[in-house]
Amino acid sequence: MVKVSKFFLFNTLNREVEELKPIHEGKISMYTCGPTVYGRAHIGNMRTYINSDVLKRALIFAGYEVLQVMNVTDVGHLTSDSDEGDDKLQMSAKKEKVSSWDVAKKYTDYFFEDEKELNIIRPSIVCEATKHIKEQIALVKKLEVKGFTYKTSDGVYFDTSEFKDYGKLAKLNIEGLQAGKRIELGEKKNKTDFALWKFSKPDEKRDMEWDSPWGIGFPGWHIECSAMSMKYLGDTFDIHTGGIDHIPIHHTNEIAQAECATGKQFVKYWVHSEFLVLSDDAKMSKSLGNVLTVNTLMEKGYDPLAFRLLCLGTHYRKRLLFDENILIGALNTFNSLKSKIIEIKSAIKGELPEAKTVSGDNLKKFRESIFNDINTSVALAEMWGVIREDSLKPEEKYSLLLEMDKVLGLNFEGMVAEKVVLSKEMKSLLNEREKFRKEKNWKEADRIRDEILSKGFTIKDTSVGPELVKK
Repeated sequence: MVKVSKFFLFNTLNREVEELKPIHEGKISMYTCGPTVYGRAHIGNMRTYINSDVLKRALIFAGYEVLQVMNVTDVGHLTSDSDEGDDKLQMSAKKEKVSSWDVAKKYTDYFFEDEKELNIIRPSIVCEATKHIKEQIALVKKLEVKGFTYKTSDGVYFDTSEFKDYGKLAKLNIEGLQAGKRIELGEKKNKTDFALWKFSKPDEKRDMEWDSPWGIGFPGWHIECSAMSMKYLGDTFDIHTGGIDHIPIHHTNEIAQAECATGKQFVKYWVHSEFLVLSDDAKMSKSLGNVLTVNTLMEKGYDPLAFRLLCLGTHYRKRLLFDENILIGALNTFNSLKSKIIEIKSAIKGELPEAKTVSGDNLKKFRESIFNDINTSVALAEMWGVIREDSLKPEEKYSLLLEMDKVLGLNFEGMVAEKVVLSKEMKSLLNEREKFRKEKNWKEADRIRDEILSKGFTIKDTSVGPELVKK
């Protein structure tokens, strides 16, 4: 059995940092709430996936074997979390004049392209809701047999009054909610009740609908995560990740469904990421029309890994402030980091070394920070400490940095100097500078150097002559 390091996480369920004690020694079962693929995920969404990726990497770094499952919600998500409105995929399909299946495929592909750009490790298992209808129907039937459901004219609902621990994750005051309700209940028994299976309207033909014991329709949004997570990870598993917006409804409902069906604890540790917020304190959302995607950043000339670095600079449980100036700062820092890594590599004689765990204060503090509720900002400080440590040889620095990058995921190994194709103008300036340098006309040589710098290049003088490197 591989020895694992002690690991501490903030558990939303108990609102405190706890030592991780997995169900099976040396192994972690982990479920990540995945995308709803009716549109492109925005960078606020992607921050949550970066945080889940860092957690997974950190657990592996600590010595655990990690089985990560992530869903793709490609059906059943209505415009309101209260089981009202139109299906988001149907709406996108109508707008784009294609089928819901086409929409789901298109935005699923986009999502994994974005994850690749952000250097997010693909989950061990990716499961689409549409491919697990059988499992969702089976879970609803199980709840029905146990007396936790009731039927209305538009679907099968979960009766939250039958589960005494409903709302324990969000610390909901259920009595207060019921007393202060201001919305029409319709046929619901309680305000907090939610749909397990929705019926197709008699006058509509949906792209996505299935036969069931209760009639033709489609699953409620929440049922998929309970059904699929338990299929692949068991009735009880170690860690469930997601954004804080899922706490009061989606994750609360997942717990209710699962625990009423099995009579067992659903998840041991709930790990939630805070919002990315704009500098005017607004949350990024499609409905507000203020969405930025990974693709948008790339079109604007930003390296997606600069955004990853920006996310690492703020603890996952703190709000991440974002605007263009902050992103520019992150890009400058990333470019500086990239230059330092390339410089260290170029100073190494012979083949580049591999990642290596060696003794040293920086790595010790790095590990301590990561294993203590994923403190990435402290971990980054230790990374910079290695880069600036003059007593370390380039080989030692690079090995340590590769070891740290197993968690940070900034792709140090892939950082190489870009080959610059010089225009006639730049070749002429470079040759002219060399001419003045040979003549020891330092004033003119410096003038041309400054002109080259102003055009976005730096000059690297080597034994075989000068080279231009993009800033």
